[in-house]
Amino acid sequence: MKRFFIIAGFLLLLILVCVGIVGFNILRDNGIKQFFATMKPPAATVSTVILKPSEWTPGVEAIGTVNAVRGVDLTVETTGIVKDILFHANQKVAADSVLLQLDDAVEKADLVAQKAQAASDQAALTRALELQRRGVGTDATLDAARAAATASAAQVNKLQAVLNQKQLSAPFNGTVGIPRIDIGQYLAPGNAVVTLQDLDTMRVDFTVPEQQLPLLKIGQTVRLGGSLSDMPFAGSIRGIDPKIDPASRLVSIRGEVANPEGKLTPGQFVQIRVELPKEENVLSLPQTALTSSLYGDYVFVVVPAKPAAGAAAPAKPQDQAAGAEKPAEAAAKPADNKAAGTAKPAEGAQQPALVLSQVFVKPGRRNNGMVEIVEGLKAGDEVVTAGQNRLFNGMSVAVDNTIDPSKSANKEVQQ
Repeated sequence: MKRFFIIAGFLLLLILVCVGIVGFNILRDNGIKQFFATMKPPAATVSTVILKPSEWTPGVEAIGTVNAVRGVDLTVETTGIVKDILFHANQKVAADSVLLQLDDAVEKADLVAQKAQAASDQAALTRALELQRRGVGTDATLDAARAAATASAAQVNKLQAVLNQKQLSAPFNGTVGIPRIDIGQYLAPGNAVVTLQDLDTMRVDFTVPEQQLPLLKIGQTVRLGGSLSDMPFAGSIRGIDPKIDPASRLVSIRGEVANPEGKLTPGQFVQIRVELPKEENVLSLPQTALTSSLYGDYVFVVVPAKPAAGAAAPAKPQDQAAGAEKPAEAAAKPADNKAAGTAKPAEGAQQPALVLSQVFVKPGRRNNGMVEIVEGLKAGDEVVTAGQNRLFNGMSVAVDNTIDPSKSANKEVQQ
């Protein structure tokens, strides 16, 4: 009998241990589930900006090509063999400078012979005039001598012009390019020798849609550069084509830009922006604040978190102090009041919780890293400009504006 009780007690103890283990596991799982169900994710750190009206410079943006105001590919007018090249690449030359000399030995010899013939004919004309003055010469002889002298002089001028064609001269001041010929090469009329470009002033040609044509006029400021964020060159509109292309519905515009340092090159691709009159009280944000999706463009606005339902409202300072001291007693203890004053910053240090509100907006024009907000926001809204990765509506956030990539980018654009 005693052995039976021992076995029964052991079984009972084993059952209690198993029940305890199972119960502990159930309580642990329920506790873990409840913990994760009520756990709030840590606040994400973001950078923000307060939306406020500002000055806005609208503009018309386009893509264009830079060309020299005066630029030409020089060619020879006559045939010949290259005798001498009188320039080198990227040399600045003056107008009428000789750049190329062709072999002109034959033309020079012909010119010398013709000058001798012209001198002989001129002497014959002089004698005919003298005989006519003495009355022993005929009019026919004088006319023949005069015609011969005139023809000889004309022939001299012709041979001189042919001789001049053996030289290639610069038609204007400019910079020459790389020579396209070599000494001893045979050239035919029309063969390109070198390009000559006047780089002091450049022109830029671009097109805009016909809807933007009323916004443009002669003299407006034109800025251009390699990108919309980097436009170091400024000029003005010099011409607007009066005809709109019926095929593309585009109108051609031409501007002129000073290029004293020669940084612009003919044929260069550039981004162009025609600046329009400034506007006041325009709501704008850094483009980093705007997020695009299939449902539209939206931003995240930082707002104070709403108190939970049933939560007790925080006690007011005057309510906390009520009943603790009478006004007379409080006035009689300046040291206590001073201590209470030092405790106020600790109470004020408790910042209200901040959460995100996803707001869909209607963006407008863009300029220098900023985007205009037409609808959806109002002045004074605090908008997230950096740190939007994995943000969602209602998420707790902490604001840290010590480092704001959007402000840094805008500063670089202004510089």
